[in-house]
Amino acid sequence: MTATKDEFFNPAKLSARDKAAVTDHTARSIIAAETTEREKKTEKLRLLREEREAAQPTAPRTKGKKASG
Repeated sequence: MTATKDEFFNPAKLSARDKAAVTDHTARSIIAAETTEREKKTEKLRLLREEREAAQPTAPRTKGKKASG
């Protein structure tokens, strides 16, 4: 089976408005996907941080005296 240029290129010209709409739709879908992934990662890291902080014993901080020179 040979490939023809009609399979790869759209023979009909798109208007500038249609091109802009396609670009806008594509960009918005990419941004939405990135936002979803970032939120998942943030939630995962927050849960890990909270687990780590809960596992560590909390010792009260004491102020130390400075050594005199």
